[in-house]
Amino acid sequence: MALFLITVKQNHYANGIRLEKGMTVEVSSKYSNPITTNGGHEVADAFMRKYGIDIKKNCGLTSVYLDLKKIS
Repeated sequence: MALFLITVKQNHYANGIRLEKGMTVEVSSKYSNPITTNGGHEVADAFMRKYGIDIKKNCGLTSVYLDLKKIS
């Protein structure tokens, strides 16, 4: 399992949900890219826990809006 830091790269507003540049979550995953693998479920759960937003509904669960860094 690896630990990833996922950061929003740019502001994005869709479907009444706003992503702000700089929002970050940490995700532990067995996948090499938790944004695109398994439907991004782990990343979506992390955003829901930390910020209370549904990033899937915002259509922001993509590498266009999210930066992925492997921490360990």
